[in-house]
Amino acid sequence: MTQQSIHESQAEAAAYQLVAPVPALPAGGAARLLPRRVGNIAVGLLFPAALFLAWRVAAERELVPPQILPAPGLVFQTLTELASSGDLHTNIAISLGRVFGGFAVGGAAGLVLGVAMGLSRRIEDYLHPLFRAVAQVPVLGWLPLLMMLVGIGESLKLIIIASASLVPVALNTLQGIRGVPRTYIEVARVFRLSHAAMLRKVVLPAAVPSIAVGIRYGLTQAWLSLVTVELLASSEGVGFLIVWGRQLFQLDVVLAAILVVGILGLALDKGIETIEARLLRWRRVSL
Repeated sequence: MTQQSIHESQAEAAAYQLVAPVPALPAGGAARLLPRRVGNIAVGLLFPAALFLAWRVAAERELVPPQILPAPGLVFQTLTELASSGDLHTNIAISLGRVFGGFAVGGAAGLVLGVAMGLSRRIEDYLHPLFRAVAQVPVLGWLPLLMMLVGIGESLKLIIIASASLVPVALNTLQGIRGVPRTYIEVARVFRLSHAAMLRKVVLPAAVPSIAVGIRYGLTQAWLSLVTVELLASSEGVGFLIVWGRQLFQLDVVLAAILVVGILGLALDKGIETIEARLLRWRRVSL
């Protein structure tokens, strides 16, 4: 083993002790946490349950005309019919393909640009003001210009979704790298790590929490942008189902599609949250 490899191994161990202390949960801690989690879930379901009850009562007593507010049973029946016909699965697959494709492009570009800005003040001076300006422009603001440039095909969806996810990933990556404590950097310098080894073994691991937040927020923005662009410029996807139902004056289809959008968005967010929790298990503290 070379002297440089020994230095890198020692620095990695020292940095790990600084960055990733892993206190274990006390005995029986998981069992004590379970009732609290169940209680939190129950409290979180109170408002949706009350809203559903109000919807059902208003529909059954016809407090609102059925043409405006279909009954819950009709909405779930429409949802079942869409699933049975295959239309729902086809449109969901199209929307998920678009959001994952656009997010992969935007997230990767955001990660690279965020790392570049975090490591170079000059690059940050050039790009950070532009990122701040772009972040203030909503998706709807870009649509007219992009429609004229690339039309309303798949390229439009890809660009919108990628741009929506790029900004939060880049900014959070920048914040994570700039937020690395000086102590970690000093430890790496004491062990004479190269710039590449310092980035790989100290800076990026310490910035992972902020990067994970950016990825989660970027995926959320990608999904919201997808639905928006499908509402305005698409003939396929779950967003189009909402427009299709409105054009046919079938609000049961509209509400069923909105329900699908909400469930899919929640599932994506929970999926990223689960992955983030697994990656950051070393940050868990005893309760």
